[in-house]
Amino acid sequence: MKKSKRIKKSNSWKIKQHRDQFFKKSKTLGYRSRASFKLIELNKKYKFLKRNTNLLDLGSFPGGWSQVASQIIRAGRIMSIDIKNMEPIKDVRFFKGDILSNETKSAVIKYFKSNLDVILSDMAADTTGNKSLDSIRTNQLCADVINFSKETLKPKGVLVSKIFMGEDFLEVKNLAKSAFNKVNFFKPESSRKESKETYLHCEILKTL
Repeated sequence: MKKSKRIKKSNSWKIKQHRDQFFKKSKTLGYRSRASFKLIELNKKYKFLKRNTNLLDLGSFPGGWSQVASQIIRAGRIMSIDIKNMEPIKDVRFFKGDILSNETKSAVIKYFKSNLDVILSDMAADTTGNKSLDSIRTNQLCADVINFSKETLKPKGVLVSKIFMGEDFLEVKNLAKSAFNKVNFFKPESSRKESKETYLHCEILKTL
């Protein structure tokens, strides 16, 4: 019975994917993920990717956001981090590790030499089937990224991170506002309508 339900759910997901214009477009254009279009839309709105940007992509697997960034950034540095192995992308340094580890933070600081312009995070917690719990766990990741950015981002830097609308949304929003001078929210058209996700765009760290 459980196996039958899993098969139906899997088939339903496949049907949705093939009807999805952004999924089709990602295949046509050779992007690694339909999520690539989310970054394209975010950058069109806020214009944080430039030729000489130094950029860190957290939770980068399978590489859709790093791929888009590498097409714009030609004179800057790009580092991607994930606990999963990622297929190489030209001019992108990949580091396998946990963003919360001291080893990862040290690698980031050493690579960018305190000159990190942009941090991106499209991370979401693995789903459990409990939407409320999934939202809380993903927003905790967002909070971790905000705290990580305070230690690694340059003063006028930019942070873009996924956040879910849920019971702890205000808590994470307030954390962002305590760390940055400018905080905005944007849900790209390429985000699925049924998804609770939106994106946090922050710039200019507050000085202590």
